Amino acid sequence: MTNPGRTLPKWLVGGSSIAVAIGMMNLATYGFTIIAARVLGPEAYGAFAAVMATLLVLSVLQLGLQATAARRISADPDHVGQIEHSIMRVTVRAALAVGALLLLLTPLVDLLLRLDSLPVAALIAVTAVPMTMMGGQAGILQGERRWLPLALVYAANGVPRLIVGTGLILWQPTEFIAVLSVALGQFAPVLVGRVALRHVRAPGSVSHAHSARPVVREAIHNSQALLAFFALSNADVIVARNVLATQDAGLYAGGLILTKAVLFLPQFVVVLAFPAMASVDERRRALTRGLGMVAVIGVVAISGAWLLSDLAMVFVGGDGYREIQDRLWLFAVLGTTLAMLQLLVYSVLARQGQKSVFLVWGALLALVAVGSTVSTLPGLLAVVVGVDVLLLGVLFTVSLYLVRRPQPTPV
Repeated sequence: MTNPGRTLPKWLVGGSSIAVAIGMMNLATYGFTIIAARVLGPEAYGAFAAVMATLLVLSVLQLGLQATAARRISADPDHVGQIEHSIMRVTVRAALAVGALLLLLTPLVDLLLRLDSLPVAALIAVTAVPMTMMGGQAGILQGERRWLPLALVYAANGVPRLIVGTGLILWQPTEFIAVLSVALGQFAPVLVGRVALRHVRAPGSVSHAHSARPVVREAIHNSQALLAFFALSNADVIVARNVLATQDAGLYAGGLILTKAVLFLPQFVVVLAFPAMASVDERRRALTRGLGMVAVIGVVAISGAWLLSDLAMVFVGGDGYREIQDRLWLFAVLGTTLAMLQLLVYSVLARQGQKSVFLVWGALLALVAVGSTVSTLPGLLAVVVGVDVLLLGVLFTVSLYLVRRPQPTPV
C-alpha cells in the first residue's frame, strides 16, 4: 500500500478533517446569515449586518493571537510548555481588556452603527471575549498540528450558531436575539478548546523570547498585517458605493458574494500550511505547494463560474443581478487572487517579515486612489483585479526569494 506521506506534504497528511470542519463552519455561518436576512426583515437585518461587520474587524486580534501561537510552537518546539502558558495568559488578558473597552464604548458603538439599542451594542463586547479566547486556543492546537481537536473547534464555531440561533430568531425575530445567538454560539468553540487543552504542559525550560512582552508585540504585528489584508479585500465595495451609480454598486456587491466564496473555499490550506511555513526546513515547500493547491481550487471555481454561470447566479442573488453574469468569472478570478494573497500574507507572518506588510498597505492605497478615478463597474473591477494581481506577483517574488534557503526564524 502506498504511504500517503510520500505523495502528500507532511502538513497535509491527517488534516482532511480541517477541510471538512472549515467547510461546515462557513456553510453554517452562511446559512444562519441567509435565514436571519429572511426572518428579521430589512430593517432589523441591517442592524445585525452592521454588528457582524464590526465583529469581523475585531476578529483580527483573534487571528493575530492564533498566528502568534502557531508560529512560535512550530518554530521552537522545545519550549512548547512555556509558549502555551504565555499565549493563554496573554489571550485571557487581551480578551478581558477588549471586552471591557468595548463595554465602556457601548454608547459610541451604538451611535456609530446606528443601532438605537444599547443592549445590542453591549452584546458586541460580550461576543468579543470568547471570540478572542478562541484565537489563542486554536493557535496552540494548530502549532502542535493537532488537527482533529482543531477541526472540532472550527465546527463548534459555526454549527451551534446555526442550530441555536435559528431556533431563537424563529421564536423572537429581533436584532437583539440574533446578536445574542451569535454571542452564545461563540462560547461553544471556547469550551471545545478548553477540553482539548485541559492537560496543559508544564512550562519546562524557560526562554525570555517567549515571555509575555514579546508575545504581545508579535500578536500586535500579526493583527495589523491581517488588518491590512482585510482592508484590502473589503475596500473595493466601499469605493464602489462612492464612484458607481447605486444600481451598479449593488451589482458589484452581488458579484463580491462569489468573490468571498472563492476566497474562503481554500481556507483550510492556509490553516494546514501555516505551521509548516513557520518551520525553517518546510517553509519553501509548504508555500509553493500551498499556493499550487489554492490555484487549482481557484481554476475549478473560475471554470465553474464561466461554464455554469446560470447556476452561479443562484448564489449571487438571482435574476436581479443578470447584468454581471458575463463577468462572474472575473469575480472568481478576484477571489482566487485574494485567496493566494491570504496564503502569502500568512507566509509573511510565519517568517515574521516586517517590510513585506507595507506592500499590502501600499496596494490598499493604490486601489483606493486609482479606483476612485473610474466610474463604471467594468473599470472598477479591472482596477481591483489589476492591483491585487500585481501585489500577488510582487509578494510572491519577495517571499520566494526570502525562503530560498533555510534561515534562522526570529523569535
